[in-house]
Amino acid sequence: MIHGMRQELAQLGIEETKTTEQVVEAVEKTDGTVMVVVNSVCGCAAGGVRPGIAMALENSPVKPDRAITVFAGADIDATDTAREYFEGYAPSSPSIGFLRGGKLVRMFERRDLEGRHPLMIAQQLVAAFEEVCTKTEAAGS
Repeated sequence: MIHGMRQELAQLGIEETKTTEQVVEAVEKTDGTVMVVVNSVCGCAAGGVRPGIAMALENSPVKPDRAITVFAGADIDATDTAREYFEGYAPSSPSIGFLRGGKLVRMFERRDLEGRHPLMIAQQLVAAFEEVCTKTEAAGS
C-alpha cells in the first residue's frame, strides 16, 4: 500500500526523503521554498490530500522550488526531523509545511486537510504557493 502512495507522489515530482540527512539536505540546501508533505500510511491522506496536491502542482503557475515527502509510521527518523521544522505545531499526519531558509512560513495541519475535497485542498495550496513561493530576488540578479 505504501509503495503505491510513494509512486503517486514521485510521479508528481515530490522527492521521497527516508532519512534525517535527506530531510536536512533538502531543507537547508534549497534556495527558495520547500514544500514538506508529511504523509500518513493510513487512508486519510489518500482521500483528498494527494489528489489535492496533484491538482495544485499541475495547475499553479507558481510552485515550490522543491517538494519532499516523509511517511509518518514508516520513515520515523525522517518524519521526526521534518516535524522539528514545524515549530509550534503538534505532530499530525497528513500535514504540509512550507519552509524557506529552514524556517516555517506556512503550515497545513491534519485538521486543515482531513475530510476536505481535493479541489478545496488544491485551492488552498495554490493560494499558499502564490503567497510563499514567489521568485526570490536572486533570480533577477
